[in-house]
Amino acid sequence: MHRYTWVPVLVLAGQAMAFPAPDTADPTSTSAHGNGLMARIHDQVLDTRDAVGGAASSLVISAMGFLGVPYRFGGDSHETGLDCSGFVRLVFEQSVGKVLPRRAVEQAAATQPIERQELRPGDLVFFNTMRRAFSHVGIYVGEGRFIHAPRAGAQVRVEDMRTSYWKTRFNGARRVLPGETMPSR
Repeated sequence: MHRYTWVPVLVLAGQAMAFPAPDTADPTSTSAHGNGLMARIHDQVLDTRDAVGGAASSLVISAMGFLGVPYRFGGDSHETGLDCSGFVRLVFEQSVGKVLPRRAVEQAAATQPIERQELRPGDLVFFNTMRRAFSHVGIYVGEGRFIHAPRAGAQVRVEDMRTSYWKTRFNGARRVLPGETMPSR
């Protein structure tokens, strides 16, 4: 059983959210607690809800509920841990009832390509982290940031796509279209 230090940070639409304390042992971690990020994400979620409906805001709120869950290769549950594609799949299934394929490359193939400047909260962002295209996936939350399950020894967290590490590995963005049936394996 994993122990977390939880810090209440955000209340959206009458729903209290709790987030773990930042991972200070990992210098590559971008804290979701600093610089008013959560307040800005809150504003973007509200703007997104107005612009594209409640599904996108529900999805981002759901994703934020997984902050601090440990990474586990092949993981698909918040109790035992999540890998990147398992995290994305679980968030989409729980928040909008859409079942995505299991692997990141399959998720990329099953969704609609969009340009980076078209990104909206709830869209998928893909990266080449293992010397092959679409080997990593996360969910865009706004302001150039995304939430993902990064790697062994880390936890689900929010990071800035504009840092040199993520910028050089960016493979593209995709949108899950409403009503679209997803092929699954």
